[in-house]
Amino acid sequence: MLYRRIIFPRLLDLALSGEGMERYRRQLLAHVQGSVLEIGFGTGLNLSCYPEHIRKITGVDPNPGMGSLARRRIASSPIAVDWQVADAQKLPFPSQSFDSVVSTWTLCSIPNVAKALREIRRVLRAGGKLFFLEHGLSEDPQVQRWQNCLNPIQKVIADGCNLNRDMARLIQGAGFRFEQLERFYMPDQPRFIGYTYQGMALPAAEGNFQF
Repeated sequence: MLYRRIIFPRLLDLALSGEGMERYRRQLLAHVQGSVLEIGFGTGLNLSCYPEHIRKITGVDPNPGMGSLARRRIASSPIAVDWQVADAQKLPFPSQSFDSVVSTWTLCSIPNVAKALREIRRVLRAGGKLFFLEHGLSEDPQVQRWQNCLNPIQKVIADGCNLNRDMARLIQGAGFRFEQLERFYMPDQPRFIGYTYQGMALPAAEGNFQF
């Protein structure tokens, strides 16, 4: 409990900071519109990367230990943030509440990620989009072997983070279709943790789920 609530938030903040990651955050968030929900809000590293027209967001995170660092960024941000301790697997919002849902380096850690994605789909309004920037399973079999081998260790030291989730398959399986999908290795990161999925997805028509 001490590690998860006090030590891990600071390690995470350090690991996900830096100009390189900020560049990818800005690329993704440049397209966000309307009312915004950010799952896995963490320590608030995305706040400085939202475009100027975004004036308010709702942020949720299951770890209350993220709050001390998050509140500092919220206090210095021009964006009004409704920050809540909440689980993406059971979002405390009515259906069709948001125009945009943002997930950055979050889907890797949710125990039942399929359930969380269905919840995201539920709270999106018609025409709403999921914006995602996630690491996951590489297309390279050799890298996959390392990811599978190291995954049990990663889950322990990184609060449930998985190295080997096929994010594209999971997002499609939850009833989304991709408007944009890019896959690449994040520069200056080990390949087993740096394989990245970035893009935008919309809820697919009923009956078009891909499991």
